[in-house]
Amino acid sequence: MDMEQLFETARKAAEASYSPYSHFKVGAALLCEDGSIFTGTNVENRSFGLTICAERSAVVAAVSAGKRRFVALAIATPDSIDPVGPCGACRQVLSEFMDKDAPVRCGGSNQERLDTTIGALVPFDSLHDLAQK
Repeated sequence: MDMEQLFETARKAAEASYSPYSHFKVGAALLCEDGSIFTGTNVENRSFGLTICAERSAVVAAVSAGKRRFVALAIATPDSIDPVGPCGACRQVLSEFMDKDAPVRCGGSNQERLDTTIGALVPFDSLHDLAQK
């Protein structure tokens, strides 16, 4: 699957968003090492600290199904014109399961895409390096 197809999967996942407070839908599509794909969407709560992001939602679904190695991620934010990257908490969780060179594509409602890697999102991930030893 190419990154634009993965992004379209994330865009479709955003449609299921529960975001009555921010009105900001997010969808994520996570490609596993075995080719399977898990999606997630943001689920808000009146207590914003209990909100779960789309990226972590996808990770939790994949890990719950026994997956541990993820090779690519796409994030769709259709309520934003511009691409929006993952928050700090999501970056940390993603770095637990993805290699530094794993591609990440972010996109908003226009055709602009931001292509990056987990390593660029978490550039000084010394804990990830320790886990690999």
